Amino acid sequence: QVQLVESGGGLVQVGGSLRLSCVASGFTFSRYGMSWYRQAPGKERELVASISSADGSRNYADSMKGRFTISRDNAKNTVYLQMNSLKPEDTAVYYCNARSILNNYWGQGTQVTVSS
Repeated sequence: QVQLVESGGGLVQVGGSLRLSCVASGFTFSRYGMSWYRQAPGKERELVASISSADGSRNYADSMKGRFTISRDNAKNTVYLQMNSLKPEDTAVYYCNARSILNNYWGQGTQVTVSS
């Protein structure tokens, strides 16, 4: 059974940091591109960052560049999102995504709330 389990969300003040984790099981993690998405209330889900399976190359949404870092540990089947200099507009539910040519999996999400 495929599972993506996010953790690490919570309440943080403006300028603070959080590290999200997503532990995967039920599929060959190293063969999947991994991404973090987020969805704020009343808004569409948007891509935050992604990291490839092939060479570990990374991409970020413009508003996250320089503040967020995505990484993966294939030995632990885990993808991380380090978030620094958090802003109120970063408040959202953050979702882990695993994608291959044939499959697309989602986690249940973890809430991040940034208070001013």
